Amino acid sequence: MLAPPARWLGGLGMPGMTAYFGLLDVCAHREGDIVLVSAANGAVGSVVGQLAKARGSKVIGVAGGPEKCRHVVETYGFDACIDYKSEQVARRVRDLAPDGIDIYFDNVGGETLEAALANLRKGARIGICGAIGDYNDMAHMKGPRNYLNLLVYSARMQGFVIFDYAARYAEAEAALTAQYRDGKLTLAEHIEKGLARFPEVLAMLFDGRNTAKLVLEV
Repeated sequence: MLAPPARWLGGLGMPGMTAYFGLLDVCAHREGDIVLVSAANGAVGSVVGQLAKARGSKVIGVAGGPEKCRHVVETYGFDACIDYKSEQVARRVRDLAPDGIDIYFDNVGGETLEAALANLRKGARIGICGAIGDYNDMAHMKGPRNYLNLLVYSARMQGFVIFDYAARYAEAEAALTAQYRDGKLTLAEHIEKGLARFPEVLAMLFDGRNTAKLVLEV
């Protein structure tokens, strides 16, 4: 068996395929691009960063807390990781990518999206995969105040869902499993047990307690 079942719910399954199509198709990744990834310790973000690194990019992650940031750099091989809980994200992106970023892979929305928009390079591409930072308050969700930077930098922002690529799932699965089999893709899961704990475990997604792809074992 190539991998345990939980891994097919994470980096080898839907989250991994979301990273694959989001980076390569939506964000049109090119060798040498500078890539910013939010929720970099998560199931999607961690794979985005590894795929981009394998294709010759400098990759900057954004995650919550020093332990997660350390994991992003030491385990997943990102060049740097910004702790949004203790650092000013827009300023740190500017420090790490003074000429701007080519790609922002967005999993969280909110202020992190604004920070990315403040640091674009001409022709930049933003892929909107999710906005978990706003899901608990959808009634008050606001768009980015600085969206006109898309105009200034001739950039584009595109949303997508994995089902857009259903006809190509086999392509992504083949690419991800090959990289994993060759030891070039590191994957992890945070497994909790007990169906009765479902509400508690679900809440972990929104308060940041999960340390990797969250899986409930029943």
